[in-house]
Parts: sequence; C-alpha cells; structure tokens
Amino acid sequence: MKNVLVFGAGKSSTALIQQLLADALLFDWKISIADANLNNITEKINNHPAGIAVVTDINDDAKRKTLIHNSDLVISLLPPHLHILVAQDCLSEKKSLLTASYIDDKMRSLEKEIIEKKLLFLCEMGLDPGIDHMSLMELIEDIKSKNGRITSVKSHCGGLVAPESDDNPWHYKISWNPKNVVMAGKAGACYLLDNQKIDEDYFQIFNPDRKLSIDFKDLKLGYYPNRNSIPYIDLYGLQGVDTFMRTTLRYPSFISGWKNLIELKLTDEHIFYETDEMSFQDFFIKHFQLVNFNAWLDDQLQNRLNKSQQLFDKFEQANSSEDKLTTSNSMADQMEDTNTLLKQLFALGIDDSTSFINKGKMAAIDILQYILENKWKLNKDDKDMVVMLHELEYECNGKNYKRTSELVVLGEDQQHTAMAKTVGLPLASAAKLILNQEICATGLLIPTEKSIYLPVLQELKSCGIVFKEKEIEINTTA
Repeated sequence: MKNVLVFGAGKSSTALIQQLLADALLFDWKISIADANLNNITEKINNHPAGIAVVTDINDDAKRKTLIHNSDLVISLLPPHLHILVAQDCLSEKKSLLTASYIDDKMRSLEKEIIEKKLLFLCEMGLDPGIDHMSLMELIEDIKSKNGRITSVKSHCGGLVAPESDDNPWHYKISWNPKNVVMAGKAGACYLLDNQKIDEDYFQIFNPDRKLSIDFKDLKLGYYPNRNSIPYIDLYGLQGVDTFMRTTLRYPSFISGWKNLIELKLTDEHIFYETDEMSFQDFFIKHFQLVNFNAWLDDQLQNRLNKSQQLFDKFEQANSSEDKLTTSNSMADQMEDTNTLLKQLFALGIDDSTSFINKGKMAAIDILQYILENKWKLNKDDKDMVVMLHELEYECNGKNYKRTSELVVLGEDQQHTAMAKTVGLPLASAAKLILNQEICATGLLIPTEKSIYLPVLQELKSCGIVFKEKEIEINTTA
C-alpha cells in the first residue's frame, strides 16, 4: 500500500485532496494530510476511509522527517518559502516531491543532488504556473510540427469572480492565498515586445489601458505582465520569437483601482501602525493624513476633468458620426472611471467604524490584506472563475496565422472553487501517473517535457479542464 503525503490543507487543497482520496480507493493508497489546523484537515478528508489526518507544525523537524520517511510521494502546498524544509528531507529520505510553486534559488541549489539520487522534484505543477506551461507547450509543438515559425506568444491567466457573483466595484473576490494577492507585481515584470526587452517596475505594470476580450460571455478583461517572462523563451524552445509575454488577468477596474492603492502607499511594507482598537475607518483616516489623501484625490479628479474636457473638445471637432461615437464612448468611460474610483474606496471600508483590526503593530500592506480578506471574501454560495488565454501568431507556408486557446473554469461554491480545482488537479494527476509509473522522469523539472505534459493534460481533460481553440489567417501588413 502506497502512502501519499500532502503538506497543507488550505484554500487551494480541496480538489487535490478529493481527487487523491478518490484515486486511493482505486489503487489501494493511503492519503496523509499534514497541517497545523485540524479543522482544515477533517473538513477536506470528510471521514474518507483512505484519509489520515496529521496535525503538525511544519517546523517540527523530527516529525516532518518521520512523515516523509513513511511516505512514497510528497506533495507540498505550503507557502513557497517553506518548501525548502520539505525538499531537504525528501532528499535525505529519497522521496520525490511535487509543488505548485515557482522554482526558487534554494530549490535550484538542490538540483545536483536530486539528479544524483534519481528523484523527481516536479515544480510549477498547478494552474499558473502549471496548466499554462503544459497547454502552451502542446500548442507550440503542434505548430512546430507543421513547420510553422512562431513570432508572438502572449499567455494570460487569472483567478476572477464569476459574473453571477460579481457584486462589488473591484470585480474581485479572494479565492486563493491572500498574501499573494497583495504582493502581486511587487517584483515588477520583464517581457519581450516587438524584439524589444521591456522592464516595468511595480508602479508601471498596473496599466488599465491593456485590455482583451474572451469568448465566454464576451467578457472584457485587463491584464498586467507577470514576473520575468524572458527565461521561458528558452524553456519553451521559442528562440527567435518577436514578442513573448506572460500576464495576469483581472477586470480593468481592478487594475486601475490597484494602481490607486499603490499611489496611496497602501501596499507599503515600511509604514507601520499600532492596530489594537483601530477600526478600518481609523486606519484609513490616519493613513490618508500621512499620504496627503486630499491632495491626491484632488489631482485624480482634476486629471479626469481635464481628460473629459479634452474629449469634449475632440467631440466638437469630430467630422464623422463614427468619430463622434468613439469620442462619446470615451467620455462615458471617463465619467465611469471617476465614479468607480470613489465607489472602490468606500468598498474598502474607509467609512467602516464597526470593523476592528486588533492585530498589534502591522505594516500598511498587512493591514490592507486583513481588510481585503474581510471585504473581498467569497460568500458561501459565491462562485469564482479561472480564465486562461493563449494567443500565438505564426508564419507557415508564406501565410500568417493567429491561434487562440481559451480555458474557462467555474467554481461551485466558497469551498469547491475553480482555483482549487485548477491548482490541485494537475498535482493529483501527476501523482497518479508517477505512482503508476506512467511518468518516469527524474531531476528538478517543470512540466514542459512531453513525457509529462501530454499524459497530465489527458488526465485533466477527463476532469473537465478543456481548452477551446480558434485559428484565423491574418494579414500582418494591414
């Protein structure tokens, strides 16, 4: 009997654990779930006969090592900085490891020993990173098999609130690690655009002018570049590509709103407040005094008035009805932006005098995270939504084509989320394939190898994670 050990029973673990438990009945496995919170574990296992609850502190070295010693495969859903504790024990106990997190420098330092011991440490095996790698590699290899030369790749992914549960002016609710939500973009981004390497810092990446449409309900979304895209050009075998960008999807109003939060220093890690007996309203009053909120708001409103006047002048000068319509729509958008700005600030609780923080001394960004966990939480019957869109352009036999591949996954409720499904099922699929010796690769890898991504994608299709593709011929000289 094989034992799969899972560290972490938080928001993203639901689908992973449920799928592992279902497979355990088929293959005679035991699934041990280790977490510091017993309620989290028991809620996920739900009295399943193959589930074993293990309450543990991840910093308990002896217990952690014993758990790993008694396992056949380890999956870590811990915060990324804690993976190294598990990884080091997996090396000493000669156990393979799966994570959904990016490979960091600490994990990379173990690569030589991983290879020597013929273990598989498979990272970036969730949604983004994870499904994005696998689905994009499948597209790339298909185009290359037709002797196509890929010129542009844009890969977009985001966890969003489903339209039917979208009831706040941010058009966002938290369905995954809230710390990752508030830290997103801190490191800036780097990507390739028309053969130019573009570097953007934290203050630049949240640009509300970047927009796209998806087929699902004809939704209009915004996007911002995600981390450093450049290393993936070589990993994907795309040397010579003109444009390459990995991005995060949000609704446009979220992106403009988050840019405002940055300007207001609400994501600052070096401004501290004593929060005991401090209400949300108290915090905002104190913080807005510090950052001179009134002057900032006056500037924001004045800029919008100036833009509205410029648009009105353009409307007056327009000759054609089409130009007038375009300008009129832009004016309406400008007015809506001003209205949304004020609605978003109140939706954060700037007038909430009944909700208290009471967490001792905290940085502004941590206070913001606490507020957002309260204001942006999924209600019991709310649904989240995961959207992934790949846009590829390529040349083949003297013609130019654009191929798109779109994935939309809807959650069921607060617990059975699309985020948990798309993060957890790739890990569960890989675990099944490894334990059944259908994946036999070794080394420190991400799922860009055909021997990994093809069988995992096939497993995901059986779970309803299916992309819809379109291809059109394009005229690049138009």
